[in-house]
Amino acid sequence: MNFEVVSEITDIETIAVGSKIRDVARLRKRYGKGRWRKLKGIAQVRLRSGRIRLAELHWYEAHGIGRKELKRKRYLD
Repeated sequence: MNFEVVSEITDIETIAVGSKIRDVARLRKRYGKGRWRKLKGIAQVRLRSGRIRLAELHWYEAHGIGRKELKRKRYLD
């Protein structure tokens, strides 16, 4: 990861659930079976340079497995 989340993730929304996720087969193979969801939210992130910016984040999550593959999609500031 090229960033570190430094604040709580807010405005969390579900983008897709289960078979609506394109990568669900890969997620199940890599992390295990679960009710996979793709989510998005907003948080402050610290970049490698040390700069802190507000960004939209996307990730996958399943109960009992947790948050996986956190991605920064765009900056909001």
